[in-house]
Amino acid sequence: MEPDLFTAAAEDLRERDPGASPLAVRMRPRVLEEVVGQQHLLRPGSPLRRLVAESGGGPAGPSSVILWGPPGTGKTTLAYVVSKATNKRFVELSAITAGVKEVRTVIESAKRQSGGFQRETVLFLDEIHRFSKAQQDSLLPAVENRWVTLIAATTENPYFSVISPLLSRSLLLTLEPLTDDDLRGVLHRALDAERGLAGAVSLPKDAEEHLLRIAGGDARRALTALEAGAGSALAKGEDSITLATLEEAVDRAAVTYDRDGDQHYDVASALIKSIRGSDVDAALHYLARMIEAGEDPRFIARRLMISASEDIGLADSTALPTAVAAAQAVAMIGFPEASLILSHATIALALAPKSNAATTAIGAALADVRAGKAGPVPAHLRDGHYKGAAKLGHAQGYVYPHDVPGAVAAQRYLPDELSGRRYYEPTRYGAEARYADVLDWVRERLAGRGE
Repeated sequence: MEPDLFTAAAEDLRERDPGASPLAVRMRPRVLEEVVGQQHLLRPGSPLRRLVAESGGGPAGPSSVILWGPPGTGKTTLAYVVSKATNKRFVELSAITAGVKEVRTVIESAKRQSGGFQRETVLFLDEIHRFSKAQQDSLLPAVENRWVTLIAATTENPYFSVISPLLSRSLLLTLEPLTDDDLRGVLHRALDAERGLAGAVSLPKDAEEHLLRIAGGDARRALTALEAGAGSALAKGEDSITLATLEEAVDRAAVTYDRDGDQHYDVASALIKSIRGSDVDAALHYLARMIEAGEDPRFIARRLMISASEDIGLADSTALPTAVAAAQAVAMIGFPEASLILSHATIALALAPKSNAATTAIGAALADVRAGKAGPVPAHLRDGHYKGAAKLGHAQGYVYPHDVPGAVAAQRYLPDELSGRRYYEPTRYGAEARYADVLDWVRERLAGRGE
């Protein structure tokens, strides 16, 4: 809400005594130039840039926006920067504590400010997904008539959590997870800045890497952990946040895992081999190590999709759809909830019956092709849909399978050079046993020996 005497006094105290506020609050950017990451949203002429402009933009004023992104990516920070930079009236509400009454009070006040003082109002509504449909409906007249310019923030997919009329009247801006380099910049600034730690402690490389893993792309989490580590170090009379001190302060052991080195590939290999060996407990252990070390969940999901075909295949044809669905869900959700989805898929794959028949089949076929064992396509299989094809003998003698009982015609499909070659040799494990029985029957019919 707009500051009163008590709010102003609290802000004055924070200015005089930085320790009165958490480090993450003190280090919140004050101007757009200090914002780390999200540069795709801060280009000249962007909606956020226009919100802080002095003029209203005439007939093409700034649009209301919905900021969607994971926690700690800067949604509240961007709104805060707008509040500091704009000469517009800025009002903040949280959907956790506010309701329709508070929204209507803000709207009525905005109408008076606009009509009486020609002063525009920017309304920041945090956690908009917590508003019910009726509560979101109460915003529509104000947004549609531009009595307020809305900045709404949400961690939930707005296509599911925000009503369509409000979405259609706003611009949806998607915030991206912060990169390790983004977070390094945040940490280094906090270590050096007067309103931060003012150079009181240093951060060695190994402790910095542990902080980045803890953060998981969340700047707020990174700064909170940094402050805990700095407090612990200073309490012990140390001027450096050692890895041991940081582990004690955040109660989280550092995982030996180099995302760019051997550990990355060794642990990923152990995960897949544990799934292949049907050891679900070992698979979950290696999955946990990758998650805890901050591995990209999309990388894990890709490995699971490969495993579903490489090691399970037709023994359980639901394995691949399960892995694909997990990958899609992980891309939409991200950590920390993505760990549940990856666990679901890992358990399903580890306990599924195993077959590498699909893997060996394509491997054998590729080996023959690479060895030059191809040969011409049999004449009766060639394309016969052009003038003159019949004179060349193309498509002549081809038996349409649907015209014969069982829909399997006795005819040759492989080139002469590979006649009788078999690539797919199904196992008798899981659902693949059924394919094995079907394949025996089909091959007999193709050879003209079946009935």
